[in-house]
Amino acid sequence: MPTSCYKIPFGIARITGNPNRIQSIHFLQEDNTSSELMKRTPPLYLQPCVVQLEAYFQGQRKHFNLTVNLKESDFQVKVWKSMLKIFFGKSKSYRMQSEALEYIKTIRTVATAIGENLLWIVIPRHSVLSSHKSHIRYAGGLWQNNGY
Repeated sequence: MPTSCYKIPFGIARITGNPNRIQSIHFLQEDNTSSELMKRTPPLYLQPCVVQLEAYFQGQRKHFNLTVNLKESDFQVKVWKSMLKIFFGKSKSYRMQSEALEYIKTIRTVATAIGENLLWIVIPRHSVLSSHKSHIRYAGGLWQNNGY
């Protein structure tokens, strides 16, 4: 799958996708990325994602307008879409998010789906915290939750 990498405030963003959709956005520590991959110009269809992420990190964007590939389970897609309803700059607990989805007895399952989100920032995984106001787990690693 075509990939584009570029520097962000706390490492490297690696975007994968095809002409129809963004598949994932991973954030890497710089020492994990080859300089050859960094030198490539993003394919034309990945450039809107790069532009929107840059605007986000510059404080000029709060929401994204990208076509993304949510091809996971129906449950995960439902959880991820619910995360898009969290207002910019606000956060909810896993319990609150589970209640909003009417899955109060399956908080851990909701939390797991949130942690498996491969479109971090575009689908604001960082807006959902434990009841202790901390991040429990994220598929890409907790170091990526730098307040963005």
